[in-house]
Amino acid sequence: MTQTHDTAVCIGRFQLLHNAQLALIRRALELAPKCVVVIGSAHQARSPKNPFTWQERADMVRLALAENERARTVFVPVRDFYDQERWVQAVRKEVVQAAGGDQARVVLVGHRKDPTSEYLNNFPAWELDDPGLQGDLHAKALRAALFATPSMPAALAAIAGQVPPSTVEFLRAWTQLPFFEQLRDGWQQLAAEHDRWADSPYPPVFVTVDALVRMGDHVLLIRRGRAPGRGLLALPGGFIEQRETVYQSALRELAEETGLRLLPSEMATALKEVRVFDHPDRSQRGRVITHAHYFAFGARMLPEIIGSDDAADAMWVPIAQLTSLEDQFHDDHFHMLDAFLGLT
Repeated sequence: MTQTHDTAVCIGRFQLLHNAQLALIRRALELAPKCVVVIGSAHQARSPKNPFTWQERADMVRLALAENERARTVFVPVRDFYDQERWVQAVRKEVVQAAGGDQARVVLVGHRKDPTSEYLNNFPAWELDDPGLQGDLHAKALRAALFATPSMPAALAAIAGQVPPSTVEFLRAWTQLPFFEQLRDGWQQLAAEHDRWADSPYPPVFVTVDALVRMGDHVLLIRRGRAPGRGLLALPGGFIEQRETVYQSALRELAEETGLRLLPSEMATALKEVRVFDHPDRSQRGRVITHAHYFAFGARMLPEIIGSDDAADAMWVPIAQLTSLEDQFHDDHFHMLDAFLGLT
């Protein structure tokens, strides 16, 4: 095939790599001498939805490619942002840099299979190559087989025909690592929670609150004590109760999870902003809309706190350390901090 482009681009989460995704990457390598694989949902904590680091996903792709294909493939990680405009800008920036400049002729290779493929419309400057249906494969179903099947040999056998042989071997070793059982437990708990709502006439929409408390150059965080996200960092928060306003709920959750109780007048004065975070994919639980309350106090002695209720621990964390902790945060909580504090 005559190559008519300088760079071909494939965008995906690759959680986990399956044959349809590999076919798209190989199609990209046919169209251009260089293929840029954009790995989404990068820098996140391990979870049933995002069990693999971006480096592990890049390794899965490398292992499935021939040596000459690997030499022409570049991997770039991009975080979710939960903000369409920022995400598109980040992808463009990474691709232009990898392609060697904005004059490169770029083709985007992807398949419009369902609403998750809408991202293909966000890059009108790039030619789109849609090779058509590559098989009815979904990484979510493959993750379900991996986490739900009690016998690991049986789980690997179940997905073997839908993923490259090298991915099966990768998973055989990966599932022996110590975090796998915790991921499997988390997946099973989420599955049980989803099953409780299976007979609802409408998909459930949950309303929650979160509190970002800043004192000088520190913010107040908790370490979650329950699934989903047990052991991960998060903002104090939880589900709103029926007779509460979102503000009342934020104060209650803050007190229950951290023991922070200041005068009502102090809290009211410190409240700088309330922002709604409603991205459809922000929570593993499903459709969860949260109201984040930003309380900013000046420099002062940090009050004593203690983790309780749903929080295993509570702590004051220097803002300067937050970016180094990005891969330890539950769901989109790092991105909420970023939205208020401008971390990235």
